[in-house]
Parts: sequence; C-alpha cells; structure tokens
Amino acid sequence: MIHDLIAIVDQYWLLLLIGQYPNGPLGGLANTLILSALSIAIAFPFAILLAFARLSKYRVLRWPVTVLVYVTRGVPLLMLVLWSYFLVPLLTGADVPSFLTMLTTLVVYQGAFLSEIIRAGIVALGQGQMDAARALGHSYFSAMRYVILPQALYNMIPSMLSTFVATIKDTTLGYVINVPDLTFAASQVNNQLLTQPFQVFLILALTYYVICWSLTWLTGVVERRITRRRAGLVAPKRRGQLPIPLTPNATEQP
Repeated sequence: MIHDLIAIVDQYWLLLLIGQYPNGPLGGLANTLILSALSIAIAFPFAILLAFARLSKYRVLRWPVTVLVYVTRGVPLLMLVLWSYFLVPLLTGADVPSFLTMLTTLVVYQGAFLSEIIRAGIVALGQGQMDAARALGHSYFSAMRYVILPQALYNMIPSMLSTFVATIKDTTLGYVINVPDLTFAASQVNNQLLTQPFQVFLILALTYYVICWSLTWLTGVVERRITRRRAGLVAPKRRGQLPIPLTPNATEQP
C-alpha cells in the first residue's frame, strides 16, 4: 500500500501540484490554494459590509441583506455552485469561466457566514462602547473603525480562522463544474491509472488533512494566545523588550 502511494506521488506529483501548467491551465494544489486565498481575501471585507447592513437602522439596507444571509446559509453550497454555473450564463448570455464562478460562489457563501460572526462580535461588545466613542467625538463610522471593529475582530479571530479552514475544504466542490483544482487533478490521475482509485483518493484526503490540520493547529495557537491575553498573563511585546508576565496579584517589591 505505502509503496503504491509513493509510486503514484513520484509519477504524478507535478500534475497534482500545478495541473497541466505550463502546457495548460494552472491547476492542482496551487489552484486550490489560490482559489481559497482569493475567496477569503474578498469575502472578509464583503462580510464586514453585510454585517454593517444587518446592524443598520435603515430597513432598505437591513432586510435585503438579511434575506441574502438566511437564504445563503440555508442552502447547500453545492446547490449554489450549480445555480451560479447554469443561471449566470443564462441571464447574461456570457460564458463565465468555472474558476470565476466558483470564486464568486465561495465569496457570497463564506461572506454570509462571516458576516454573522462579525455581527455577533459587534453586538457582544454592548452599546456602551459605541456610546463612549460617540461621547469622545467620533462619528458612527469613525467609532466603528477605530473602537468597535478592532475589539470585535480580535475576539473573533478563532471563529474566523475556523471558517477559513472550511473554505479550503469547500473548494473541492469546484470539481463538479470542472474547476482544475486538486480534486480535479486527482480525478485525472485516477482516470489514467483506473486500477488504484483507493490509493489516489487516499493521497487526496491526506493532502487536505495536512493543510487543514496545520491551519487548525494555528487556530489553536491563536486561541490560546488570546485567552492568555484576556487573562492578563502576557503583556504585548514592545520593540527591544521581552514580554513581561502579568499577574493580577503582583505587587512591586520595595
């Protein structure tokens, strides 16, 4: 078994890594990571806008966004991918690349989930933070930018990192619309070998496991760091200084 896995990786590692590039489109693991990174980078500011709209006092902003969030969160991602793939060309008459279709779908889907995380983080701070910022002369948007969002986002880092891990796994659904990602490359390898599907898809599963486990480990490190900061056990580092442990009952010695 292990010999078969090593032989497959040795023979097809380039196809699994970058697809048919440079003789064809970029694919494989590289395309999966690019798709994940782009969807996360675009979904994050999109989610902040959705969260602001959900918190808005204006119904014309709040209601449509609420419908978008609830519908997106209530429908399986696979259905959204298929709707986007078949509906957008039907409405626009344009041939949309599968990569762009998958990217847009992931942005909307992950943006809806992230917006609820951000909204919950803002609400959890309480109205007193906003009132204090407004009393100091900040406008609503200035208070959100400099007072509310920094605190809320800091508290939500573990939840957001978990969502980013889920995004990497969600990219596998791009296979159904022929996005040349890692799953698509593994399918090509399987079509060439025919007799070793278990070994091929075991390599695929192990690859995703290593990537997601690494990000999950990073999430745990960040979460423990935040917990220690909240408990006052670690002081923020300053340039040229070592971190100083903070204990609630510590007193200066004469």
